[in-house]
Order: sequence, then C-alpha cells, then structure tokens
Amino acid sequence: MIKQYETVFIATPVLSEAQMKEAVKKYTDLIVRKGGEIVYEEDWGLKQLAYPIQKKTTGFYYLIEFKADSQFIERLETEYRRDERIIRFLTFAMDKHAVAYAEKRRANKQAK
Repeated sequence: MIKQYETVFIATPVLSEAQMKEAVKKYTDLIVRKGGEIVYEEDWGLKQLAYPIQKKTTGFYYLIEFKADSQFIERLETEYRRDERIIRFLTFAMDKHAVAYAEKRRANKQAK
C-alpha cells in the first residue's frame, strides 16, 4: 500500500559537504529505485544535538518526504542502521493532517 512518509536522519558531523551529499543521494536513489517518489527534500544543516550521541554534540540533519510502499520502510531503516555515517533516524507515515501541514509549511517557506 502506497503511503506518504517523512524521514529525518542525522549524519555524523565529521562528514565533508561532498560526503553529506553522497549520503543523501544514496537514500534518495534508494527510494526512487524501489518505486518510491520523492515529494520534498530539505537540508537543515549542522545543528547542536540535545544530548551527545556517540560522543558527538552536533550533526547534519536532513529531511526527505516521499511516497512509497509500506514494506519498503523496513529496507530503508536497515540501510540507515548499516551506514556508519547515520547516527540517528526517524521515519513515520503521514496522515492527511500531517500532509496538509507539510504542504502549508512548504508554501510559507517559498513565500519568504
């Protein structure tokens, strides 16, 4: 069943800009290759973590909104766990209210 999802991952802060782009490309390509559709992407950049993770206090945050089959999520999260560049991730299925909120947020961001 195709649903809309939002995934945010935090990459280790020791990555260069090129390495971060490569990590993002790996996951966006994986989504598209497995029949998904990228709806929106946003680079939140380097941010302070609320608490240290693996002795790191900062991380690169990246958001991907996509549509995919529900069985694909397990594969995506397995890839996150195998990748030493990713220190945390969260993926959730968006209901109609979350989709509406995300669309409104994007429209406000473009208006600025």
